[in-house]
Order: sequence, then C-alpha cells, then structure tokens
Amino acid sequence: MKIAIVTGASSGLGREFVRQIDQSEALDEIWVIARREERLKSLCGQSAAAIRPIPLDLTEKASFQTLEELLQAERPDVQILVNAAGFGKIGAWKDIAPADADAMIDLNCRAAVDMTQLVLPYMRKGARVLEICSTAGFQPFPYLSIYAASKAFLYRYSRALRVELFGEGISVTAVCPYWIKDTEFIGTAQKTKNSAYVRHFPLASREKNVVRLALRDAKLRLPVSTPGVVCTLHRVAAKFIPSEAMMGLWALIRRI
Repeated sequence: MKIAIVTGASSGLGREFVRQIDQSEALDEIWVIARREERLKSLCGQSAAAIRPIPLDLTEKASFQTLEELLQAERPDVQILVNAAGFGKIGAWKDIAPADADAMIDLNCRAAVDMTQLVLPYMRKGARVLEICSTAGFQPFPYLSIYAASKAFLYRYSRALRVELFGEGISVTAVCPYWIKDTEFIGTAQKTKNSAYVRHFPLASREKNVVRLALRDAKLRLPVSTPGVVCTLHRVAAKFIPSEAMMGLWALIRRI
C-alpha cells in the first residue's frame, strides 16, 4: 500500500499539501494527522486517494505509540512524509507564556524528529521527506526568538539527515518559506501578551504557491526549498552578512 503521511493536516500548509499531493501522486491512501478530528474528516471524499484521519496531539508522546502500532499493523510503503505541524509566537521573552515556549520546542523540534525517525523504516528508495522549516531558521530573530531557534534546529537536522540517507535513496528537503498570509499561522503567532513588535507582514506568500514550489523542489531532490523570492534572497544574504547586521535589518523591517 503506497501512502503519504502529512502532519498538521487540519489547516494551512498541511491541508494544502494533502490536496496537491493527491493531485500529483498515485497513492492508495493519505494519512492525515492533527488534533482536530472534524477537520481531518472533512478531507474525506475530496481526493482520489483514500484519506485516513488520524487525530493525534503530537506534543504527547503517547501519540507516537499509537502511530507506531498502526504502522506495524499496516506495513505501508510511505512515499512522502510531510512534517507540517508547528506554530510560532511573536513577542519579547516576557510576553511568551512558558507553556507556549515549551510547546513550540516540543512540536517544532521533538515531534518532527520523532515522526521522521518512526516513519523512515517504512520508506524505500525514491521516497521523499519534507521538513517544514522556515526562513526564520536562517538567522536569529529577536521577538520571534524561540520559533526561529526551533526552525534552525529542524533546518540543521534536515540537512544532516539528507546526507545520512544518500545510500538509501531517500531524499530530505528542508522547506523554508517566508510569511504566509492565508494560513492560521500569523493569527496564532499574534496571540500573546504583546505582539506589536511585528506590525505588518509585507510581501507575504500564499499557501498554494508555497506548497507547489516545495513539492517541485522535493521531486528534484533539492536539499533546501525556498519557495518564494523573499526567502530565497534571505537565504543568500544570511550566508554572507553577519548575524548582528541581519538582526539590525530585521529591527527596521519589523516596524514597517
């Protein structure tokens, strides 16, 4: 049974990945994972492949035991894994609730690694892993510090894992988009004691374009996908400009 697994599939990029993977790949099933069961169920009947809703909270370790048992029972051939579950919070250190800080690290880092480690034994030559990182992972970001650091972790993990998997023919692509205007991410990020440190989100992307370019880059087996002009320029700039200067530039941009 050939399948794709998409986390964070109840909304935003995850949901759009489900839609576009179904259109571009010949699969028997797409396993969709998120907390909100009703949203997952709403995907059923909208695709050529069968949709299997798997309501799990990936911040809970017990969820991975449930998924491991399902994988062992089904023994699927996982063609694509998309780790799209994640969230961020805007604010100074004092504006971020401790629970939100812990959850960002847990979901953006540990859950993505645990999911990848769990699924890899069910992937064969030609399979693709897409780790949804962020352009925020290219440099330190004051007032987005924990989120940016968590995405830097996932970015580095993805780059190293790709090399480890060369001999097995499994590709890993770190997808690093800029702000995306038509997902729930920005609204969630602003729900802190004070999110006024970032006032606007100029030149923000759209989820359809981000997913389309990410899937193209993963099919080309690129190590990094920067699905848009802004994130591509940011990636290049961060290679040559010192972090202190980049943070100074960010201080100007976030006031626009």
